[in-house]
Amino acid sequence: MAGKYSREFNELKPSGSDGQTVEFRMAKLDQVWEKAKRMQLSPVRQSELHSDLKIQEKDELQWKKVKVEGLDENGEKEAQLRRNFNVILAKYGMDGKRDTRPLESNSLKDHDTKEGDIFDDPRLDKLWNKAKSSGKFSNEELLSLQREFQHHKDKMHEYNILIDTISRTEEIHKNVISPLEGDTKEHVLHQKHTDLKQKMRNLNQGFERLHKLSHEGFTEDSEFREPRVIELWEAAKRANISEDELDSLKEELRHFETKVEKHSHYQEQLELSHQKLRHVESLGDKDHIKRNQEKYESLAEKTREMGYKMKKHMQDLSNKISREGLEHNEL
Repeated sequence: MAGKYSREFNELKPSGSDGQTVEFRMAKLDQVWEKAKRMQLSPVRQSELHSDLKIQEKDELQWKKVKVEGLDENGEKEAQLRRNFNVILAKYGMDGKRDTRPLESNSLKDHDTKEGDIFDDPRLDKLWNKAKSSGKFSNEELLSLQREFQHHKDKMHEYNILIDTISRTEEIHKNVISPLEGDTKEHVLHQKHTDLKQKMRNLNQGFERLHKLSHEGFTEDSEFREPRVIELWEAAKRANISEDELDSLKEELRHFETKVEKHSHYQEQLELSHQKLRHVESLGDKDHIKRNQEKYESLAEKTREMGYKMKKHMQDLSNKISREGLEHNEL
């Protein structure tokens, strides 16, 4: 019996076995989505998964074209896509493993923690509690700072998932690798470690920024408010990019920040709409339920669509910053 990730399973399937249109063109992604709908994911988390799967689908379809042109001979891109897919499964608890990594939510924990420990990491909690009690921050600034801490915590969570995925991949390769494939596979694994090193470097730079912010407070010329945008801007300033290009990028990042804020607003509305729907369902008025169900589904679709566009834009900006920095280094 063919495995679920065999060639046939990766083929494009615009409609399901019952002839109905499916959400994703790639069968393996559509199966993940169908499974996710049966899980108890929160509306926002389900929407985030949808955006991640759409990005994965875009990247895989692009890779298929590249492969036809013979441009991924050593399988680097293919290995990266497989790893990204495994990371998505692990991130949303769909990899069949019991997740022992810290959860991404700030919900009540079943072990003793000091009041104020909300980031599941002693260094972050210590820094956060110090900043909170320092008196340097207004309520609004504290909210911005908390968003940056939460963003750093989420990145640490994804880094841990990546480490886990890579170590498992390496063990698989050790067991099945053939002498003829040795050099190629080794190269692919080395590429993975380069990814890891870069992510570790980003985490260290992120923590340094949080450390500095917590001690010195926000400066008046802070360009951006959203953590993801701040991260891109900091990366651009570190890259060897000309002043003109930085100015142009700053303008593009302002537009991107508006997109991020709009998406966050829609996520909040989606959560509220879901709560209202649950309340209406408990009252049992069928017409009322139907109206709220339609509103909720429309909002969910809009939020997913915006999430995909935002993540794609972020991917494009990140690639642009890396590319421009490299070009200047080569000159």
